Amino acid sequence: MAVVIVSDAGKDIAGEPLLRGISFKLERRDRMTLSGRNGSGKTTLLRMLAGEASTDYGELILAKDTKVALHDQRPPRERDLSLRDYVLSGARELVAIEERLAALEQAMAAGAHDEATLNRYAEAQARLEHAGGYGWRERALSTLHGLGFRDDADLERPLRTFSGGELTRASLGRALAGDPDLLLLDEPTNHLDIPSLEWLEQHLVSLDAAVILVAHDRWFLEAVGTSVLELEAGRGRFFPGPWHAWRKEKAARELALGRAIERQQAEIERLERFVTRFRAGTRARQAQSRVKKLQKIDRLARDPTDAAALTFAFKPPERSGRVVFEMVDGEVAIGGKELLEDAELWLERGEHVSLVGPNGSGKTTLIETLAGRRELAAGKLSTGHNVKIGYLSQHADELSAGTARTVLEAAQHATKLTPGKARALLGRFLFSGEDAEKPLDGLSGGERRRLSLAILVHSGANVLILDEPTNHLDLESREALEQALDEFPGSLLLVSHDRALLDAVGTRTVAVEDRTLHSYVGGWPEYLRVVQERERQAAAKPMPAGREKPAAARAKAAAARAKATPPGRDGAAKPAREQAELEREIEAAEAALAALEDELADPAAWSTPDKSAKSTKRHKAAKQAVDKLYSRWEQVAS
Repeated sequence: MAVVIVSDAGKDIAGEPLLRGISFKLERRDRMTLSGRNGSGKTTLLRMLAGEASTDYGELILAKDTKVALHDQRPPRERDLSLRDYVLSGARELVAIEERLAALEQAMAAGAHDEATLNRYAEAQARLEHAGGYGWRERALSTLHGLGFRDDADLERPLRTFSGGELTRASLGRALAGDPDLLLLDEPTNHLDIPSLEWLEQHLVSLDAAVILVAHDRWFLEAVGTSVLELEAGRGRFFPGPWHAWRKEKAARELALGRAIERQQAEIERLERFVTRFRAGTRARQAQSRVKKLQKIDRLARDPTDAAALTFAFKPPERSGRVVFEMVDGEVAIGGKELLEDAELWLERGEHVSLVGPNGSGKTTLIETLAGRRELAAGKLSTGHNVKIGYLSQHADELSAGTARTVLEAAQHATKLTPGKARALLGRFLFSGEDAEKPLDGLSGGERRRLSLAILVHSGANVLILDEPTNHLDLESREALEQALDEFPGSLLLVSHDRALLDAVGTRTVAVEDRTLHSYVGGWPEYLRVVQERERQAAAKPMPAGREKPAAARAKAAAARAKATPPGRDGAAKPAREQAELEREIEAAEAALAALEDELADPAAWSTPDKSAKSTKRHKAAKQAVDKLYSRWEQVAS
């Protein structure tokens, strides 16, 4: 049964047509992605479906009792609510169902056993069971763990104490909490690290709901989407298939259109030559016939926005020394909090290295240190010969420096170019004509990113340090950046959650693990293979003699407590929350130990007395960390 049917729908903005002829039908477990350039109406369509914007033409029909949830980029209004209360406020209908069930149970206890009462009770019970039964609150709050809120203390914090990125993730958790039938997601991947992205992909695929989403993460679109609605020039084109198949079909369509335009242009030129040559004379009547034929031709043309595509390349940089960076025994800290210790990192000329790790692990602080914007808390950092660094921050903070007020002034300030040459540079990054005079404080996120890229490209840097360079870029711009970085002959250190970019660009991966750095030969797919293999080995690894797996020991301890606890009393010595946290720490510590043992299998780790001593110390410390965690866990579980 269809959850939503849209038939020939349209929308006007300020009297001008924005959308026309939008048609599609979605059932449960259909997941449709919206494609279109910025300003094509994607967000407006989501708000039409959510009932926040009117449908000016056509029909938009929802199935009876359909619950709709919308997640977009607007921050929460009430900042005094706790995170827990805010997320659960997205499930008011489930609270109402519980109240309805309680009232019906009282009525039935008083003797109301008529068919209508029983049917209402069965319907309410089925709806609650679909949301996870009476445990729906725990299930809803568990989504916050998947979205990166891994400290349970965060649940009690008021929203005003969270950052903008955390509030965006909280909004997503609220949309997921209410067991919606139609889930509308506008840029749900923003501010998610890779583990959270992978969790969200799996969650959406398993969701018994219709989903419509807007995103620029290509791996995410491929993993989640089952169909595509393409918005172009105000019209909608529905494609029933995965994202990669739609991209292939669209490319073939554009190629065919290009060939048709070329054929039509050749025919037009042939007719025009005939008219020019025989306008007067014995063949004037035939020439007039050709004029009428020219007037009737419906001329093919591309969408004008197709010409406004970002294309650029980095110019060949000067040659640097073989070793670009070398950090030994590095300690990275911020605000008195130690993020990395005993960290080793090197970057050689021409290497393209990806730096990965969860949010908050210290990636941005580390690259700011390498870029010379911070000092190491301890250790040694050396920079090679003739190294010229180009740095791109996550939020384009570099544009705020100086007194520049417009795009052109900012470009001139950073590049020292004349106004004419600065305009030529900006034109390549879609700032043509009056766009170059736009005020800096009025730029969108995508415009700020394009301006930063323009300045970076002109810099001539031979070492690029980039922090989330695809933030706010549309798909076409991301692919243009990907190609430019892939062809860049200098050195690259890249922090990104865009797995398609990591896959295309990286040749070595450095991961932040257990508060230090580990290097993996190969790009993102090879790193992912190693991590998955390590997890399989850890899961299959037998426990040391006399030590039980946490799950088994927990079950035994729970049975013992139940047996020993008098009725009506809670015999739990420690909160279950502490046990769960220790189990997560044990899993992480065992994974770190396995990774270290793989690393120490290399004979190079024992090639000198100094390296042997260091390897022995690291291995001993990792084993002790696992043993201590198990000891703490056994105390709590018992």
